[in-house]
Amino acid sequence: MKKFTLLSSAALALLLLYSCGEEKKEAAPAPETPTETFSLQKQKMSSEVRLPAELQGFRQTDIYAKVSSFVKELKVDIGSQVKAGQLLIVLEAPEVSSQLAAAESRLHAAEAVYTASNATYNRVLETSKVEGTISKNDLDVSLSRKSSDYAQLQAAKAAYKEIQVMQSYLQIRAPFDGVISARNVNTGAYVGPAGAGSTAPLLTIQDQQKLRLAVSVPEMYTAYLGDNDAVQFKVIPLPNETFTAKIARRSGALDQKLRSERVEMDVINKDKKLLPGMVAEVILPLNAKDSTFVVPKTAVVSSSERTYVVTVDGDKLHRTGIVKGREYGDNIEIYSDSLTVNQKLVKAASEEMRDGDTVIK
Repeated sequence: MKKFTLLSSAALALLLLYSCGEEKKEAAPAPETPTETFSLQKQKMSSEVRLPAELQGFRQTDIYAKVSSFVKELKVDIGSQVKAGQLLIVLEAPEVSSQLAAAESRLHAAEAVYTASNATYNRVLETSKVEGTISKNDLDVSLSRKSSDYAQLQAAKAAYKEIQVMQSYLQIRAPFDGVISARNVNTGAYVGPAGAGSTAPLLTIQDQQKLRLAVSVPEMYTAYLGDNDAVQFKVIPLPNETFTAKIARRSGALDQKLRSERVEMDVINKDKKLLPGMVAEVILPLNAKDSTFVVPKTAVVSSSERTYVVTVDGDKLHRTGIVKGREYGDNIEIYSDSLTVNQKLVKAASEEMRDGDTVIK
C-alpha cells in the first residue's frame, strides 16, 4: 500500500508539471504582423462596362391608309426590296372619284361665272370713260360682282385640289429605300384612318443597310463617354464575331425613370449579318478625363457607418472618409479632399484598426 501511494504521488507530480508547461506554451504571445503600407498616387483609370442594347433600323416607318378605302393591289410582300417612290399599294375608293368629278364641275361653273363678270366689268369700265354714260355706283357694283366671282373661283380651285390630293393617297409609295419587314393586309381588305382598318399598319418598311445601336447608359458612367468614341459589341447569333461602331448621338438628358442617358451608334450593315431587333452586348470604354486616386480594393473599408481608408501619420493610424468611384480588377477609384499625393496608406485595412493605433513595424 505504501508503494502504491508513492507511485500515485509521482504520477500526480508529473501531470502537474506537464499542465504547467502547456499553460506556459499557450500563454506565449503570437508574433505581430508588420503593417504593410503604400504611397498614394494619382492615375487615369481606364475600365469598361458591358450593357445590353438593341439594334434598330436606321429608318423605320409604319405605313397607314389616309383615306377610307379597299386594297385593290398589293405590289410588295415581306422581304421585298423597295426604292424611294416605288408604288407599294393601290387602294380603291369610288366615292373619292365621284367627289373629284363634282369638284371639277363646280370649278368649271365658277370659271364661267367669273369669265362673264370679268367681261362685264371690263365693258362697263370702258364705257365709263365717256363722261355721263355710266354712273359711279354701277361701276362699283360691277367691280364687286367680279371680285366675288373671283373669290368663288379660287374656292372651287382649292376644293378641287383638295380632292385631287385625297385621290393621290390611294397610291401608297415607299418613303425611302428599304425592306418590307411586315405586312398586315391582303387584297380586298378595308383600310382607313379610323375603325377596324386602322388598328395595325398596312406595311412596315425598314432601312437595313444602316442600323442604330441604342443603349441606355447609367448616370454614373455618362461622364466618361466622349463623342465619336469607338464601341465594340457582340450579338448572340454570332458569338465569335465582334463588331465596332462609333458614338453618333447622345440624348443629353437622363431618363426620369431609368436615370440613364440614351446613346446611339451608327452601324453599317451592307452584308446584312445584323438584323433589326437583335439584342447586343455593348462594351463601353470608360476612360477618365482627369487623374484620380487609385488604390487596391483591400485598402478600402466599408462599415455600417461610413467608407474609409486608413492613413499613416508618423507612427499612428487614422481613419479618413472617402467616396468610392469605379472598380476595375483589383483596384478602385477613391475621392477625398483630405488625401494628398504620396500620403502613406495601409494596404490591407480592417475595422480593427482604430484612430491612434500604433503602426506595427
